[in-house]
Amino acid sequence: MSSDFTIRAATPDDAGAILSFIRALADYEKLSDQVTATEEDLRSSLFGEHQVAEVLLAHEGAVPVGFAIFFHNYSTFLAKPGIYLEDLFVKPEYRNKGYGKALLMHLARLANQRGCGRLEWSVLDWNTPSIEFYRALGARPMDEWTLFRLDGDELGAFGV
Repeated sequence: MSSDFTIRAATPDDAGAILSFIRALADYEKLSDQVTATEEDLRSSLFGEHQVAEVLLAHEGAVPVGFAIFFHNYSTFLAKPGIYLEDLFVKPEYRNKGYGKALLMHLARLANQRGCGRLEWSVLDWNTPSIEFYRALGARPMDEWTLFRLDGDELGAFGV
């Protein structure tokens, strides 16, 4: 890992960099057509009156090289909060330097400091490099669970 590698909490001034990472991740996941976020949306949801998530930015020197966006969830079985990692991304040219692992370790430390019982995330089933990376860290897949989602028109119609 580079000696000038740092991780810090994002600020409203980082909205452009965060959006850039979101778009790069969407490209990687072949989901670019689903990104509708704007810098203003990010400033509002991440740094506004009702903050819904937090962002960590990883830098090599002054260059932003990766990010992690996360929020708290809750385990009724543990009666403790957890951290859900929504997105983790390191620019391809900065991979294999330990930066992704460093971001996850930073999140694990935050989870421990905040009294969380879990750190969880999802990964696309075709993303073999990430799955192998997560398994090598000691994470295990939750194969017995199926993720469900209501969004778009379905969410609108159901939530009337």
